[in-house]
Amino acid sequence: MSYQQPQLSGPLQRETDSSDRESLISGHEHGGKSSQSAAVFNVVNSVIGSGIIGLPYSMKQAGFPLGILLLFLVSYITDFSLVLLIKGGALSGTDSYQSLVNKTFGFPGYLLLSTLQFMYPFIAMISYNIITGDTLSKVFQRLPGVDPGGWFISRHFIIVVSTVTCTLPLSLYRDIAKLGKISFISTILTTVILGIVMTRAISLGPNIPKTDNAWVFAKPNAIQAIGVMSFAFICHHNCFLVYGSLEEPTVAKWRRIIHTSILVSVFICVLFATCGYFTFTGFTQGDLFENYCRSDDLVTFGRFCYGITVILTYPIECFVTREVIANVFFGGTLSSVFHTVLAVLIVTAATLVSLMIECLGIVLELNYKEGAGED
Repeated sequence: MSYQQPQLSGPLQRETDSSDRESLISGHEHGGKSSQSAAVFNVVNSVIGSGIIGLPYSMKQAGFPLGILLLFLVSYITDFSLVLLIKGGALSGTDSYQSLVNKTFGFPGYLLLSTLQFMYPFIAMISYNIITGDTLSKVFQRLPGVDPGGWFISRHFIIVVSTVTCTLPLSLYRDIAKLGKISFISTILTTVILGIVMTRAISLGPNIPKTDNAWVFAKPNAIQAIGVMSFAFICHHNCFLVYGSLEEPTVAKWRRIIHTSILVSVFICVLFATCGYFTFTGFTQGDLFENYCRSDDLVTFGRFCYGITVILTYPIECFVTREVIANVFFGGTLSSVFHTVLAVLIVTAATLVSLMIECLGIVLELNYKEGAGED
């Protein structure tokens, strides 16, 4: 493995003034064409991701009142740390998460962070494939005239098709700013899912008996609930990518983007967690959709939207894994050919692993540990 110290090709830091207008000029080619709204949608898409589906379960584990407080706490810490990372990059003259850690902790810290920063999104890509296959297979089984045992609605077939037609082409982009519209669509689909969960909370919730101690302030498994929430909100590994894609990036602009993104995310997450838990209380499962009947057509549509949302979140994780490899082995610069080859290799590896793993729980357990290590 070869490591190259990031080369400073220009002024990477401006004077800090009273309005925090530090600027981080990236030495990498991130495009610099992203509007603030596109950056907001990219951050929201990365924050919400697939983790939102487990938030009602975190309310069950922590106790609903404490769970809501913890959700706000996790969102605040996420907001603060995302701004802090970019401010640290501006003050230290670094333009990536890896180079910031190298500047702070030296080469051992750089190696550790690079490993974690690669493993977390790569494992997330695997879990997204598994979630897509499992979720969409249940959706297609509900279609009239479809054989539930047919190979073309099997999870393996769905994973391969979604990879070839959607996730791989989107992952081939060189500029993360181009994912802004994709993230916007993902956010719209998430609000549709939220609307379905709210609708079922009204129509189904009163018919489900509430469990004992459903509304106690705190429960013993609050620590586990924090893990679920943290998994949902982790997006630190791609913040430099999103920041580097901005036109005329400044810390003040980044702060506004993060405040807006986290506000939107926590609003969606609190509503989703509240409505999901209100419906099933102590019966709430780790995957909220497993609580609903398979014959519920409205929820089936929600599952379909969720599967598409996961597919649209996948490319952001691939961008991070590719950047880590580029920084470690190629000095941060990839030719068009190497860019394409590397993206294909990463996506292919994630797909092959996801085809061999049947249990999502193993993958999520690894991701919880990796996410805790990165934060």
